[in-house]
Amino acid sequence: MTEPAADAEGFDPTLLAVLSSRMSAILREMTNTVVRTSRSSVIKTSRDFSCGIVTYDHRQISCESGLPVHLAALSLTTRPISKFFDDVKEGDAYVNNCSYTGGTHHADIALCVPVFCEGEPLFWTVVRAHHADIGAPEPTTYLPYARTIYEEGLHFPCVRFQEHYEDKPDLIRMCRMQIRVADVWYGDYRAQVGACRTAERRLKELVTKYGLATVKAFIEAWIAYGERRMIAAIRALPAGTWSYETRHDPVPTVADEGVPVRATLTVDPATAMITVDVRDNMDCVPGGINQSETCATAGCLIGVYNNLDPTIPHNEGSASRVEILLRDGCVVGRPTYPVGTSVATTNVNDRLSTAVSGCFTQMGRPHGRAEAGYSQTSGLAVISGLDPRSDRPEPYINQFMLGLSGGAGVDGHDGWVTHGAPCDGGMLRIDPIETVESMYPVLIEERRLSSDTLGCGEWDGAPATQGSYRPLDHDVTVNYASDGDMFASKGALGGSDGAPAINAKRHSDGTVHTLPSFHEEICGPDEAICYRSNAGGGYGDPRARNPARVAATVNRGWLSHEQAQTVYAVALVRAANGVDFEVDEAATAELRGQPV
Repeated sequence: MTEPAADAEGFDPTLLAVLSSRMSAILREMTNTVVRTSRSSVIKTSRDFSCGIVTYDHRQISCESGLPVHLAALSLTTRPISKFFDDVKEGDAYVNNCSYTGGTHHADIALCVPVFCEGEPLFWTVVRAHHADIGAPEPTTYLPYARTIYEEGLHFPCVRFQEHYEDKPDLIRMCRMQIRVADVWYGDYRAQVGACRTAERRLKELVTKYGLATVKAFIEAWIAYGERRMIAAIRALPAGTWSYETRHDPVPTVADEGVPVRATLTVDPATAMITVDVRDNMDCVPGGINQSETCATAGCLIGVYNNLDPTIPHNEGSASRVEILLRDGCVVGRPTYPVGTSVATTNVNDRLSTAVSGCFTQMGRPHGRAEAGYSQTSGLAVISGLDPRSDRPEPYINQFMLGLSGGAGVDGHDGWVTHGAPCDGGMLRIDPIETVESMYPVLIEERRLSSDTLGCGEWDGAPATQGSYRPLDHDVTVNYASDGDMFASKGALGGSDGAPAINAKRHSDGTVHTLPSFHEEICGPDEAICYRSNAGGGYGDPRARNPARVAATVNRGWLSHEQAQTVYAVALVRAANGVDFEVDEAATAELRGQPV
């Protein structure tokens, strides 16, 4: 790799800041359009969607407040459109949700609109959104047992859905026939169209105001700026090669021993390059947990970006300094058609980004982080059934977000309670209970943070979330694909592991039994689904944690005072108010003076 072109550095820095902020504002307007006009709660409330802008020649410019797995390799989603179509024109819109043509997984529909400015194609505006249903044989968007894409539902390998700014009615008719709750799907699709068309207008206005030449020069300068920032960050890292391995839970008949995920990371400050090699992993498995190329690429970039200065622009320039080595036919590489990939965005992808991040942890403090909690418990299930709250019961299907997993401890910071998982990095929103209950015929019985589950460390991982829910006057089908039940999140550099996930069912007689990790369950109105998410791992020796922080964690109800003493070597006594705990300084000094 060479240094960025010197002429790119000559762009007026004030104008660079103005135009980059303008791009961010356009993306925020796209986001608000989707939130205000979409219909399913997984998009509107949980915000399982992302907006981005790439150049017409497929270089990422900007992304804003989206999911890392959606955006880190966004240009791979638009690139095949140019391969398949030699007549792209103004007024077109393309749908791509196929794992073999740059999609993430089949439930993530990417709506891509070409933007022509003064007759010249200059941008693509993209909204990638996780739809509530995409017509799979089972009522879910996660199918770990689907061996091939033939079992996953509708795939659109870069299909032109609009021409001359109008929907193609035959395609819409096909989707409405094959997708459950078709009105909801179409409303969400139109929300994506609205967001992309809004951005198209704003980009045209930008070119009108500043001129085509200036905007084109800005693109080059902004990408070069991202590259310069990345060069500086890499040169501040130690030189060397590090490896890390984590393991996805077993999936019966698909991966009976689980899926080990290995990454090797090489940092070369002299050339300012990072190489991520994930070729030393097992071949594709006969199920839906294989990665798509876009997800595998994104997972590697997530692991790198999460360990560098977050103000570095995540654009083509910074990404160009990361060489990613993938293998064909690999579970974390490029899948072999037609193997299933319907769970590509979450489970193994989380393990992949964790493995890359774990390589940074091997560098020692202050680098790296513990493992964040893994996801897709029954608290994040896809639920479906017939809503009995009207004279004519209506079908429904939706994924809700009731219990996000805990974030990892990092040097200087405790884990984020609503972090979710590495693939979303805290960008998903936990569902408000009232919203879920108003939209779907379920009752949320409980949701709370679970005591004594967090990964203990000098910097704690976040605790797990636990809860339960049940249907109202009908049977609900619950589908989920839970990781972290067996191989929970690991602590780092002396920190302890986070508590594992739990999935269970409470029967009408009050008895509770554990459910499988990857499962479809029918739950009746006198029964309930119970869940606990995976907590985050701790970072550093717990006995080095500030005792006042330990007392604060106990007073929040996240930690028992017994654990405070046995794990952190912190003695607590009741405060004067008779409710809270405070540190017994003398007893704590004595405890911490004892050998570990």
